[in-house]
Amino acid sequence: MELESTLGAVPEPAEGTKIGSIMKFLGNQYWVALSEGQTAAAGQYGVEVEVQAAATESDQVGQLNSAETMLQKKYTMLVSPQTDTNLCPAVEKAEQQDLLVVNVNDAVLPGAKQWVGPNQRQNGVNAANFVLESADKGAQVAVIEGQAGVYAAKQRTEGFTKTAEDGGLKVVASVPGDWDISKARDAATTIISQYPDIKAIYANNDGMALGVAEAVKAAGKKGEIMVIGTDGVKAAYDAIRAGDLTATVDSYPYLTGQVSVNVALRILGGQDVPRAVYTPQALITSKNVDDAAPTLD
Repeated sequence: MELESTLGAVPEPAEGTKIGSIMKFLGNQYWVALSEGQTAAAGQYGVEVEVQAAATESDQVGQLNSAETMLQKKYTMLVSPQTDTNLCPAVEKAEQQDLLVVNVNDAVLPGAKQWVGPNQRQNGVNAANFVLESADKGAQVAVIEGQAGVYAAKQRTEGFTKTAEDGGLKVVASVPGDWDISKARDAATTIISQYPDIKAIYANNDGMALGVAEAVKAAGKKGEIMVIGTDGVKAAYDAIRAGDLTATVDSYPYLTGQVSVNVALRILGGQDVPRAVYTPQALITSKNVDDAAPTLD
């Protein structure tokens, strides 16, 4: 790990160090894998982690309530906000009490002092470059966006759209799917009906990509329309093997979870850690799906 080579070993945590992790939603394999990475890393250093999450991926108030509960326990906090602002009240209170807060992936707090996660814009760039390798100039493509107001969704969409258009592709639709498989399926069904010659649909996460894949199959266009997702969950790997999904940009959530704990313990130990610590990502297709390890078994 780059931090190991530049900063050395992780400092010994103080006795009784406890970490509170606020996940977006544990009904999504991505966040389950990320939380498991955090738990595994904490266990390695003899630190406790308590994980809480919202009831749904759009339960912003519920997530804030979980963060407020963590705050009362004086935990070091690892937060993965549902939007760029919904956890701000709790984070501001934490910082007033000199409690460490690390913003982990996805939405980015406006005043985030520490951030860990993949380069979200590059996520979309990688997906667009993959489409450009096989699509003709002028080919029609579309985007199923994540939840409005979320940094990751905006960055992934912008990265894909700009790269695709600069490469000569035509983005004919870009509509929100709110991270929801059913909404993504319905949106893709409409897009395919409106643009029967469409060549590729990029979804901001794998759950939505699986919904898009369902719409493509229902339209009898499996193998004709490329479907690209983001995350790298096991279901996406399985769908790539089955030929339902063309590709995913794996963001390695388990590793990201491990790095987030590593970063928190380094800061608590007095090390000067870069404000943003970027974690890896990789494009997974049928060519390398059996050589890469999915993020969740």
